[in-house]
Amino acid sequence: MTSNILAGLTAAITFIFVFYLLRRGVLREKYAVLWLFFSGAALFFAVFPGALSWLTRVLGVTNPANLLFFSTVLLLVLVSIQLSYELSRHEMRIRRLAEEVALLQRQIDQVRESDER
Repeated sequence: MTSNILAGLTAAITFIFVFYLLRRGVLREKYAVLWLFFSGAALFFAVFPGALSWLTRVLGVTNPANLLFFSTVLLLVLVSIQLSYELSRHEMRIRRLAEEVALLQRQIDQVRESDER
């Protein structure tokens, strides 16, 4: 099996899998965009390997494999940043909810104390 066929199959399977998760509601749109974009690009370059060579020459990269390695690292960095952002947002929301629950619990306790008197 040639590397282009293997790359094409892998990209197509990844694209279909991400689309399936998106359709079922397991994966949200904001997370799926990067995966669909990169798997679509990988599928494009697997089907048209000359396009990758052309892009490599245009960008001044010595070897197409270096460009693929760089884009993979870039993808992982972008996903890490996105997940860190989401984690920070959720931590703030959880903290705010915990504070609201504590205030509501205090109010309930005060109402119970006043009812007991």
